[in-house]
Amino acid sequence: MNLQQIETFVHVAETGSFSKAAVLLETAQPALSRQVRALETELRETLLIRTGRGVTLTDAGRRLLEHGHAIMQRVALAKEDLGSQRDEPVGRIVVGLPPSLARRLTLPLIDLFSKDMPKARLAVVEGFSMNIAEWLTSGRMDLGLVYTPEPHPHIEVTPVLEERLCLIGPARTLGGRSGVRFDELSQFPLIMPQHGQIFRKLMEAQATLSQVKLNVVWEVSSVPAILDLVRGGYGYAALTDSAMRSHLTDAELVGIPIESPHVVSTLCLAQSAKKKATPLIRKTSLALRELSRLVCAPL
Repeated sequence: MNLQQIETFVHVAETGSFSKAAVLLETAQPALSRQVRALETELRETLLIRTGRGVTLTDAGRRLLEHGHAIMQRVALAKEDLGSQRDEPVGRIVVGLPPSLARRLTLPLIDLFSKDMPKARLAVVEGFSMNIAEWLTSGRMDLGLVYTPEPHPHIEVTPVLEERLCLIGPARTLGGRSGVRFDELSQFPLIMPQHGQIFRKLMEAQATLSQVKLNVVWEVSSVPAILDLVRGGYGYAALTDSAMRSHLTDAELVGIPIESPHVVSTLCLAQSAKKKATPLIRKTSLALRELSRLVCAPL
């Protein structure tokens, strides 16, 4: 068993595909398959089940994945510790981005790493704020952008910016309006994420305070899918303006501010309180704050 085999297995397990892992690792797919088979032979366990759509983990594979994450984190910490003596960003960092921002932040973040931090490796994971917070506390992730996080003893948060939620719908019905009062929202069929997702929690909290009954007709936990349904005439969405701009390239849909009162979401940079602030973490934190302010700036 060697580090390359462990890293290969972790990437294949996380992506669910040898072909996707080969792209990430810039290695031929057959070579990755041989490494995983050698690992299975040495451990005398089947780690992955090959299917027509990719791979799934066996029970043994899930256990090894936990060890694999820990091993890679220890290796990254060793590299970061040595690199910190030179104040140089080195090692591997895992960053979590919410669906509302992932599409607009990933490319500029990778561009920055390629140009300014060539000795560092970046992994980007998309997830809702509650999932990112869980991954930070478990050590699977180093940094994350989360909306209005709840206090947690093991997570440090830094506010980055505030965004107002908007009612998003077809331009033909909302195009002539400058805003919508919160007490008017009961008139709109809403497509919202499941209970617990932050935009849903903010809307429901304000609805309770304002004594307004929200008409939630569909629950969908995907921003692109929500916007597709809005475009298809199935209802309206309550999202930030930047979330809408991240997934739309046309003028079919518009967003108007929810007013009286405003519903505000605070985007925060979150990191584990237990992890050392290495040069890589510091530089990536600064980049995330600057890029977030740039892509979320009002048009």
